[in-house]
Amino acid sequence: MLNKSDGIVVCGAGGFIGGHLIADLRRQGYTRLRAVDVKPRAEWYQWFDDVDNSVMDLQDRESCYRAVQDQVWVFNLAADMGGMGFIENNRALCMLSVLINTHLLMAARDLGVQRFFYSSSACVYNAEKQKSADIVPLREADAYPAMPEDGYGWEKLFSERMCRHFREDFGLETRVARFHNVYGPNGTFEGGREKAPAAICRKIIEAKLSGKHEIEVWGDGTRTRSFMYIDDCLKGIEMIMRGEVVDPINLGSSELVTINQLVEIVEDIAGIKVQRNYNLSAPQGVNGRNSDNTMIQEAFGWEPNTPLRVGLEKTYDWIQNEISKTLQTA
Repeated sequence: MLNKSDGIVVCGAGGFIGGHLIADLRRQGYTRLRAVDVKPRAEWYQWFDDVDNSVMDLQDRESCYRAVQDQVWVFNLAADMGGMGFIENNRALCMLSVLINTHLLMAARDLGVQRFFYSSSACVYNAEKQKSADIVPLREADAYPAMPEDGYGWEKLFSERMCRHFREDFGLETRVARFHNVYGPNGTFEGGREKAPAAICRKIIEAKLSGKHEIEVWGDGTRTRSFMYIDDCLKGIEMIMRGEVVDPINLGSSELVTINQLVEIVEDIAGIKVQRNYNLSAPQGVNGRNSDNTMIQEAFGWEPNTPLRVGLEKTYDWIQNEISKTLQTA
């Protein structure tokens, strides 16, 4: 049982999910929190003065040992990643994240960590099973035979196996969640690493502000995805970390929408209609992807359940506020 005074390190704490995880652990009363990220402090999405904050490159082995020293739990959310626009054009950078997880596992094994959480991705799933927009939800077993997203997906799948073998060979208690498209406030919404919900919110906000009611949509709008709100992600992470499911498990919403439907929801939130200019040469990913939540329902009697409309309203409001602040200081 983890005590409130036990050491917990969140790797990738300057990022979207990691920042929210640190904030959630603080709210729960954990007092020995360590936050680690490679980004300069000014680029962290959330920063707390009562947390042990460190700027370190966790691709470096010695940095991983410093990060893990005296910690009971390790959460590895650190990776060089972004939306499809980033991962399709930076495959080598994505694969170099294998150094982070490998070195963190070695440090956790050598320094007596009790539990280790690895954030994997739905990009590990076999592309052959994702050719239709009318997708059959992906079960955990569908990752094999392996043919994941090139670059990013291969790194995630390999790192899952590393977690398994460190558990089997060295007795390190590892837990692995396959995230499906997490979104929410306090995350990337511009610059090339943003994912579809944030990108669509930003584009429609900018269209509304400019009075030019048109946006670019990557692809033809018919590809399907599910999107999980950040609060559900945090709840799932803690359930999985505390639970006894040792194999990789889906953590995602099963509410499937097309990209066109995603645009329609954000249009409704914004109170405008936009002309959609479809860019068929832009990065698009697989035709369809959804989460089969049978395993998480059986293990925990729960699945991510925040309606997409509800989560998008909160995300839209936050992005709108951030854009407004930028305009006020311009």
